[in-house]
Amino acid sequence: MVFDKMMTEDIIQNVYLKFFENMDLLRNKEFATTWLYSTARNEVFDYLRKKKIRKTEIISDEEEDVVSPLDVDIEYERIELRSLIMKELDKLPEEQREVYLLKEYSGLKYEEIASMQKIDVELVKSRLFKTRQKLIKRISKLV
Repeated sequence: MVFDKMMTEDIIQNVYLKFFENMDLLRNKEFATTWLYSTARNEVFDYLRKKKIRKTEIISDEEEDVVSPLDVDIEYERIELRSLIMKELDKLPEEQREVYLLKEYSGLKYEEIASMQKIDVELVKSRLFKTRQKLIKRISKLV
């Protein structure tokens, strides 16, 4: 989302500094992951606001993997589909895009997403359903 390795490292360092400064204030240690994610998310959004960057794109490290000659076609199609999904996600509202990415790419549970977003679990499910339906409809027209 930041597209700058040095800035990403600075953001991560800031998040961990805040974590260690506030570790004693965490009431429930089980929510440390949620706290870290929320703080990292806020740091990134603060950076983007300061730089006035509105559009977010996700670049997967998997796209840079070396592929064996036998799997070139399959890998190319997978990368192409992922790129198509990301382009279509960019056209959706941020709250739908974020819920989708947290569920599909981060593998978080509905409850974890709801906690991070400070919304109801049913709203997470609704946003995810609507996002998937929109993606299916838009991508099926393109393929």
